[in-house]
Amino acid sequence: MRYEFILNPVAGNGYSLQAMQKVEGILNALGAEYHIHETAYAGQATEIARYLSGSPDITAVIAVGGDGTVTEVAAGLAGGSTPMGIIPAGTGNDFIKSARIPRDPETAMRFMLDRPARPVDTGTLNDQFFLNVCGTGFDVTVLECADDKKKKYRGLTPYFLGLLQAIRIFEPVNLQISYDGISADGEYLICSVANGRYIGGGIPICPDADPSDGKLNLVMIRKLPRWKIPFYLPGLMLSRALKFRITNHQLAESVTIRGKGLRFNIDGEIRRMDEARFMIHPRSLLLIC
Repeated sequence: MRYEFILNPVAGNGYSLQAMQKVEGILNALGAEYHIHETAYAGQATEIARYLSGSPDITAVIAVGGDGTVTEVAAGLAGGSTPMGIIPAGTGNDFIKSARIPRDPETAMRFMLDRPARPVDTGTLNDQFFLNVCGTGFDVTVLECADDKKKKYRGLTPYFLGLLQAIRIFEPVNLQISYDGISADGEYLICSVANGRYIGGGIPICPDADPSDGKLNLVMIRKLPRWKIPFYLPGLMLSRALKFRITNHQLAESVTIRGKGLRFNIDGEIRRMDEARFMIHPRSLLLIC
C-alpha cells in the first residue's frame, strides 16, 4: 500500500497544508507508505501525475487541493491504469459533490482506504482537458467577480458576493451552438457544458449530470432582463435550473460553441476564445468515488 499525494500548498489559502497534516496522522497510525509532492507552478500537478502514472507499486495518486488541482492531477492520470483519489482542500471543491467524496479531509482519506476505484468520464475543450464543468455567460462573470474575494473566504461566500456584483454588470452572450449536428443559436444568460453537476462552490448548474454516463450535458438558459435575474437565483440554488421554461437541456457526445471574444470557464480557469469544441471521453479516468 503506497499513496502518492500531489499537494497544492496555496489551495484554500493554505488550508491544504492543514488537511495534509490530518491525513498524515491517519496514514502514520496505519503504518502506510506515502510520499508528498508539493507543486510550485500551474501545470506541475499534471507533470507529476503523468510521471507517477502506470507504476504498479502505487495504490493511488491523491490530489490535495481545490478543483484546479484535481483537474490537473486527473489530466495526468486520464487514460492510464493508476487510480486517483481526492482530499478536498480548496475554495469551492465542486467536483467531489458529483463524485460523492466526503468534504472533510480525514473522512475523505478513510473513505479511500476501503473503496475501489471506478471509471468516470473526462472531457476536452479544444484539446484542453476538463473534468467538471465548462461554460460561458453569467457564471463566468460571477467567477471573475468572486476571484479577489477568495483571499478572504472559503466555500460559497466569495461566489455569493461575486454573484451580487455580477447581476449589476452582466450582459447576455450571443452564441452559435451546435450539438451532435443540431443548431441552437441565440442570446443566452448561461451556456454550460457539464460532466459534473456543480459550479461556484455548490451551485447545481446541472443536477442531472452523471460523470460516468458517457455524455456531455449541455445547459442553455436564454437571456433575461437584468431585473429578472434575482428571481431565478433561488430556483438555481435549489437544483431547479433544468426546469426553467427558459432552459434547454440536452445530452450530447460533442458540442461546438462560437462567438466573438467569448470568455469560458474551464474548471474554474477563465480563457478567451472565439470557438470552443467539446468532446466527451467515456470511462477514461479511474477515480475512488
